[in-house]
Amino acid sequence: MMEISHVYDDIISLPRPVSRTHVPMSLTDRAAQFAPFAALTGFEAAIAETARLTETKLELSEEQKLEIGETLVFLNGRIRNRPKISVTYFQPDERKTGGSTVTVKGSVRKIDLAGEVLKMAEGTEIPFDHLYAIVPENESADETAEGEKKR
Repeated sequence: MMEISHVYDDIISLPRPVSRTHVPMSLTDRAAQFAPFAALTGFEAAIAETARLTETKLELSEEQKLEIGETLVFLNGRIRNRPKISVTYFQPDERKTGGSTVTVKGSVRKIDLAGEVLKMAEGTEIPFDHLYAIVPENESADETAEGEKKR
């Protein structure tokens, strides 16, 4: 059978020693010593970025491109009124290949035919080759029919 040792009986009930030269550490600082160590800092973010999905850019048919071109010409004729539109376009991802399809509503500020860029009033600039669809808003049926007759 094992014998109980009484080697430390003389000091076991003494108070904890307090240093005269060092200030006692706060409990939060003491706890921080035992916090888990993140050896792979940023690893979780890298995994999340890799897992994030992007779409590939759609290729429009010639008919769809022609329709967008006609709509741009139509809007350019009314640019002084800052026509309101709903535009769907491809937005390339800044970090990886692909991107996402975005639809925004707003007023057209400028249609830059030379630079092939649609500029919205809030500052968004959309290259023509990223456009998927443009739908003019707040347009009466008479204006639409009149615009189609002029074409």
